[in-house]
Formats: sequence, structure tokens, C-alpha cells
Amino acid sequence: MPAHPLLAASSKPASPVTAHTAFLTVKDAAEYLGLSPHTLYVWRHRRQGPPSFRMGPRGRVMYRLEVLDAWVREQEQADSRSNPALNPLNPPPQEHSSRFLST
Repeated sequence: MPAHPLLAASSKPASPVTAHTAFLTVKDAAEYLGLSPHTLYVWRHRRQGPPSFRMGPRGRVMYRLEVLDAWVREQEQADSRSNPALNPLNPPPQEHSSRFLST
């Protein structure tokens, strides 16, 4: 019986992305991010989420793999639980000199 196309030789499930794939369809990008394709379509409509673009004569929505990875890193940095500067339990920043305040 032939091996399933999504299974790698190491018996680990392969991601829908291989090393030579630079672009992902909405379906593959959603699987890569652990989201539904519908979520990516909604985010695109609202101009939220990872950057995407249209490719080819049919105008298919595509994502670059490295852009998805960069977007995930940005989300991690913006999350107050992973960014100490945004943690409300940390001391507040020092007050600025009063000479800059209008009275």
C-alpha cells in the first residue's frame, strides 16, 4: 500500500508545507496556523490577521510562509503574557517632567 502523501518518511505527519513551498493557499495557511479557513477570510475582509495577496489569473488568495511566521512572532510580542513591558503587574513607567505638561 503506498504511503499517504501527507506522511513523511520519518512517520511523523508532514505539514501541508514543504521546504520548497513559499506560498500557501488559504486552506493550507489556516491549517498551518491552526485556524479555520473561514477565520482567515473574515480577517482578510476586515483587514486584520496576517498579510495576504492575490496570485494568478484566478486571483487566488495566498500567504507567504515567512510572513505567517513573522506575523505569529508579532502576535507573541503583543501578548501581555509574553511581553513583560505590557504586563499590568509590572511597575508603571516613570512620570515625565512637569515642564512638558500644559497647565
